[in-house]
Amino acid sequence: MINEPSALSSGQSVLIRPSQEETRGNDVVRQMLEAVASVMEVYRTNLETSPQTTVSFIGRLRVDSETAFAHVDQVFARLDHQAILTTDEQGQHVFIAVKGRVQPKPHSAWLNVVLLALTVLSLLYVGAMQEAAMQEWDSLSLSSLWKGWPYALSVLAILGVHELGHYFAARHHGVAVTLPYFIPLPFGFFGTLGAFIQMRGMVRNRKVLFDIGVAGPLAGFVLAVPILLIGLATSHVEPLPNETYILEGNSLLYALAKFIVFGRFLPNGHEDVFINQAAKAGWTGLFITGLNLIPLGQLDGGHVISTLLGRKAQRLYLPIVGVFLVLSFFNSMWLLWTLLLFFLGRFYAMPLDTVTQLDARRRWLAYAALIIFVLVFVPNPLQIVEP
Repeated sequence: MINEPSALSSGQSVLIRPSQEETRGNDVVRQMLEAVASVMEVYRTNLETSPQTTVSFIGRLRVDSETAFAHVDQVFARLDHQAILTTDEQGQHVFIAVKGRVQPKPHSAWLNVVLLALTVLSLLYVGAMQEAAMQEWDSLSLSSLWKGWPYALSVLAILGVHELGHYFAARHHGVAVTLPYFIPLPFGFFGTLGAFIQMRGMVRNRKVLFDIGVAGPLAGFVLAVPILLIGLATSHVEPLPNETYILEGNSLLYALAKFIVFGRFLPNGHEDVFINQAAKAGWTGLFITGLNLIPLGQLDGGHVISTLLGRKAQRLYLPIVGVFLVLSFFNSMWLLWTLLLFFLGRFYAMPLDTVTQLDARRRWLAYAALIIFVLVFVPNPLQIVEP
């Protein structure tokens, strides 16, 4: 049974079916109407004047939203239109017909290969510098660069698995994506700013967007944890140095991992674990996972929270930016990140069908991803310690 709104008693405008005169002579609109009317009780048809939009249909779905969208979009595709399914302020369902379909052009991978090669060199350099500090070498030569392979290989594996998680999830759902773009950073603690892929096709609904968004950080997390534990198990606890040094910050998971391996919380004021290349790679991988899971904007966490909460996710923008602004007063590393979140954090990826909700399994997986974010986030990532 379909409950239609009572127009005059609720203060709404009178809702009517489109007349034959409105659709006569326009075969495209007629075919669209027939497709929409087969899955939705149509209350009103609006012929749009926008150059991008042809027509919109307002009503109430008679079948589930996924089935309705698949059927309507199949018909719209034959008419060179893209279907969008959403709701209006009264909670009524709206099908919008947008002219044209996205047809991604062939993508060249030469930039991906160049950036990957540069990132390998950058990671080798950072890993070799780590080894030089641990072994107290007098200098680092080009011939000893290869000795940074444990760090380079481990970080590349974590980032690669992360991005391939996105890639294969997207391909599974028929969404066109690029290969990963790795970002080298030859100077500094990390050797990289991470990696990303670019979606080149439209995302069908929240379920698809969620799967693509969550696959990366979960895959990277699963690999980073054992790398971290192996690295810690092969590292040594030593007294704190009497000279200036850089201290990596604790997340809840990192502190727990050190307790599991060494039986005590570190640092404890007079000693700490001096991490080797593998442990540093695990820490870096989890740190990058935490950044990606920040529930805002175009980040992986933004995809998770927006598919979970819908439009309500936009309410998190100011509180989250405010938190990072406060963190930047304690660690200047967060200042640039706060600016990025301020300018880019309010824009969320929007699927074509915003009506379809996450199923129970995906909702629980979304909660798990948010818990992982809390566990791996490092409030005070790096600090220079004066003895």
